[in-house]
Amino acid sequence: MTENSTPTSNGRLGILMPGLGAVSSTVIAGVMAARQGSVAPIGSLSQMGRIQVDPADPDSDKPLIKEFVPIADMNDLVFGGWDPISANALEAAQVANVLQGEDLAAISSELEGVVAMDAVFDQKWVSRLEGVRVKELTSKWDQAMALMDDIERFRSENGCDRLVMVWCGSTEAYSEPSDVHSSLDAFEQGLKDNDDNIAPSQIYAYAALQSNVPFCNGAPNLSLDFPGMVELAEKRGVPICGKDFKTGQTLMKTLIAPGLKTRQLGLNGWFSTNILGNRDGEVLDAPENFKTKEVSKLGVLGSILEPENNPELYGDIEHEVRINYYKPRGDNKEGWDAIDIFGWLGYEMQIKVDFLCRDSILAAPLVLDMALFMDLAAQNGASGIQDWMSFYFKAPQFNNPDHIEHDLFAQERMLHAKLREFANS
Repeated sequence: MTENSTPTSNGRLGILMPGLGAVSSTVIAGVMAARQGSVAPIGSLSQMGRIQVDPADPDSDKPLIKEFVPIADMNDLVFGGWDPISANALEAAQVANVLQGEDLAAISSELEGVVAMDAVFDQKWVSRLEGVRVKELTSKWDQAMALMDDIERFRSENGCDRLVMVWCGSTEAYSEPSDVHSSLDAFEQGLKDNDDNIAPSQIYAYAALQSNVPFCNGAPNLSLDFPGMVELAEKRGVPICGKDFKTGQTLMKTLIAPGLKTRQLGLNGWFSTNILGNRDGEVLDAPENFKTKEVSKLGVLGSILEPENNPELYGDIEHEVRINYYKPRGDNKEGWDAIDIFGWLGYEMQIKVDFLCRDSILAAPLVLDMALFMDLAAQNGASGIQDWMSFYFKAPQFNNPDHIEHDLFAQERMLHAKLREFANS
């Protein structure tokens, strides 16, 4: 690469999103607005982040990431998705009420053009929602085949050279791997047998991988992290990553906890609660769905603080997480954290965090980054679990489940290292 050259990834990239709701419509709206030049893509590492060319030389160049590796240009992106409720991205944006007034009006016609395909949906997995735009197929195998047909039709009709799928749908009811998840053969037989343990997100993941489409899991669902799906990803040579977008409260934890550990300050307890009024908040109001999210959120502190290596500081932490549905708040989530720490001579102190954030505004740039980086990975022949993408997830999927990194800054170093590898390939 010459000093002034910018690597490019030619061709049209389709970004498919199961769940055309608040996050998906906000992603699409932000990309469209950025194309018009009205706003910068704030929060997107792929668009605004820089990378040290040589980490061993602090004086080496720090180009923009999008000028360092050949990721797709935002002008070459086309969007599609499935949704059991919304007819198109404009309707989804209006219901979500994330964007308002002139911001929405300026791109309303383009949003309306992103029409949702009928979804694979089962209310068993999201009891608080009622699907009205769903595929009238009872066989899970037939549902998977229908999704594969959707994928190929979208690819053809939109002239896409490549596709990526990012799950932006709801959190499904909590489940653990069963026999049907133990191998690819077992999973495919389970699809044909309509096994009750196969959730809709798993059917989307299966259809994507069989269609050679990289899949990113933005929810805490059991979508990818079981032997059968990992086997399929490796067999098809397709990259996968997940799970659960790291946006609000957990983002704060991965910022604060490394600082406590670095300064050798002790932690007695961390109590977290949230109020949220969008569709995600409504879904999580059901105990079986909250359980899925709770497990995702609770795993962060232990990995970062390593209590087995620091028992005096972190050996007996009380960690609690709550989410409360509060309709008036809409997409503007509020996360409260009460953090009880201790220092020199054991004296106790407290940290209070009140994060008034916008859930979809934080998640949207992550979806864009995931799509572009996973497309880059696929073009470089990567397959299976991409643990370098852990930067974006609450419960990142790692090749070695015994070593899962949650420290945001360590995750950033992993991501940059992989981008340098791609740049030099």
